[in-house]
Amino acid sequence: VQLQAFGGGLVQAGGFLRLSCLASGITISNAYMAWFRQGPGKEREFVAAAAARRSGSNQYYADSVKGRFTISRDNAKNTVYPQMNSLTPEDTAVYYCAADSRLILSSTRTWSEYYYWGHGTLVTVSS
Repeated sequence: VQLQAFGGGLVQAGGFLRLSCLASGITISNAYMAWFRQGPGKEREFVAAAAARRSGSNQYYADSVKGRFTISRDNAKNTVYPQMNSLTPEDTAVYYCAADSRLILSSTRTWSEYYYWGHGTLVTVSS
């Protein structure tokens, strides 16, 4: 399984960015797909997740991004996206894509629940 995250970059506060996570070796519609991030000097934190179709396809968001970020999938491209709007400098972080193919996770918001991880992509939001 490989998860390739890309799309990071420098954006001004108030701007938007869409990251992509291209998956291979796993069918994203049958997996929990999630994004986590780690800011400078901070611990890794949950951003957003989408449950597998067989698990209900629910979406989950951290309070800090709710209403600004939207997670979506393109099953044909086996790619998951977070659309990130109204970015603030506090969103500056390395963003990681994660996946797990189990039917049920104990917690969709806990990084240790996810078995597969991609390399991160850096998002920098300037004030």
